[in-house]
Amino acid sequence: MRRLLIVCGDPSGDLYASMLAAELRRRRPELALSAVGGPLTRGALGDRGVFLEDLASLGVTGFVEPARRLPRLARLLSRLDGLMARGEVDAVVCIDFWGFNGRVLEAARRRGVPAYYFISPQVWATRPGRVAGIRRCVKRMLVIFPFEERLYRDAGVPVTWVGHPLLDILPEPRAARPGTDPLRLGLLPGSRPGEVRRHLPLFTAALWRIARDYPRLEVTVFAAAALGDEHYLRWLSKVRLPDGSRARLVRESDYAERSRQDLLLSSSGTATLENALLGVPMVVVYKLSWPTYLLARALIKVPYIAMANLLAGKALVPELIQHKATPAAVAGEALRLLGDPRRLDALRRELAGLRDMLGGPGAVGRAADALLAEPALAPLAEASR
Repeated sequence: MRRLLIVCGDPSGDLYASMLAAELRRRRPELALSAVGGPLTRGALGDRGVFLEDLASLGVTGFVEPARRLPRLARLLSRLDGLMARGEVDAVVCIDFWGFNGRVLEAARRRGVPAYYFISPQVWATRPGRVAGIRRCVKRMLVIFPFEERLYRDAGVPVTWVGHPLLDILPEPRAARPGTDPLRLGLLPGSRPGEVRRHLPLFTAALWRIARDYPRLEVTVFAAAALGDEHYLRWLSKVRLPDGSRARLVRESDYAERSRQDLLLSSSGTATLENALLGVPMVVVYKLSWPTYLLARALIKVPYIAMANLLAGKALVPELIQHKATPAAVAGEALRLLGDPRRLDALRRELAGLRDMLGGPGAVGRAADALLAEPALAPLAEASR
């Protein structure tokens, strides 16, 4: 029986890990899976796998903040290294989350355990020198963007472009509504506690300015599955809309409610690509702690932070970063979009058109097939021939 260790550490990685685990189970029920991830990965493993630790719910992100978690991360790394040292792992697949997974890959290399990477770290955005470490440690990259395939192939890293997993789960874009009364405005403050603390007060302050022009508002706050209501209600309890209603707090896995929105105020991250592929216009915001921001500004080598803009090669949607992200600026960008229905409709079409660049549905199945074709995960009967 082959034994595969899956390691991810943030909410989006948790989603992709859960999807990959489910596909691997369908193809090879006898494969023994263990994982570091989050609640979705734990659910996908069920009682047929070993869930080692919930790392995704910690909210470890940035350059400075992870330092507070170093003792826990060091203990977890030691535990994984022990599993590999004792021969209890035949292969490792890491999912994004480079800060921790880079060390997992090094441990796997030292222990002679074949390692694979599904969902590349954004080496094209910051610190391209990481490619050398990947080339040294990784047997094959399974990448989700076509430009990543070119990057790794040129660097001499075995690579397969599988397409984007979001196309496996996102519904088709809805047609634009003929009217916007009431206006449906969605808020996505982020999936980590720090992101919610920085973005939700900003969004609720911008909300009041938008409400001056659109007093009939239907506001939905999209909450992360791993965060409790208390992370949101501290701010939402202070918000009463002009008609006396309150914002709704929603958690969903099918994206049905989000696809109904006329406009989204969204934290940067995976959510912005989800929004784009749903064809929903947005204003993208991101605020970091100042030490992390200053480090990030020195390292980031791309002109945009929203994946929709990176894929399009132009500023499709407005981005407001750090000190530029003020209530007045967020509201101003939102009102500019809402005030031009023709531009808004054109933006919907352009965003939805990005789907054609990402390989079509079936990405996770293709990733599972590529992994299972590797010698390290071949059935033992085949490997012994």
